[in-house]
Amino acid sequence: MTRQVADIWFDPSCPYTWVTSRWLLEVRKVRPVEVRWHVMSLSVLNEGRDDDPEGDPEGYLWVPVRVCAAVLRHHGQEALGRFYTALWTTGGGGDWLGDLRTALESAGLPSGLAAAGTSTDYDGDVRASHAEGIALVGEHVGTPVVAVTGAGGGGRVAFFGPVVSRIPRGEDAGRLWDGTLLVAGTPGFHELKGGPPQEPVLG
Repeated sequence: MTRQVADIWFDPSCPYTWVTSRWLLEVRKVRPVEVRWHVMSLSVLNEGRDDDPEGDPEGYLWVPVRVCAAVLRHHGQEALGRFYTALWTTGGGGDWLGDLRTALESAGLPSGLAAAGTSTDYDGDVRASHAEGIALVGEHVGTPVVAVTGAGGGGRVAFFGPVVSRIPRGEDAGRLWDGTLLVAGTPGFHELKGGPPQEPVLG
């Protein structure tokens, strides 16, 4: 089978995005897929809106995405994937982000990178990466955005989501992957929705 590359743009604070990212790692076990990590930002997406769908008037959601951008700039794709995993699996009580320094150390990265979260030094990186991802699908969506190169032996296929509340595993993950690429790669495809969202199961 042709090897495919799945680029995922993610806001590290979103629990549904976390579930989707774990699905991609499950897909990697049953399909010839390489996963590459990029940041996007709900804070950037919602700038200028009269309402704040994330309920973040203090701008806290900038903190983890800035640290992710710093990790990517200084240590690369693989390190960003490790750090993202550590954010949700070390010290967070299983329901939200863990301590930034603990997560960095767990991922084998310098804990000092946590200082990037309260600095604007990496905002340009965040904005540029966000713009790259959102340009693939449009401003009407959120996080995550996935773009697959080599899908069906053809060109690049990009889509928002899929938004799932539980992590499909094994061949279930593979079937969802196959179906998502089939639907998203259909000429003229725009949108497909399921039932109301359920609380995400993070593990």
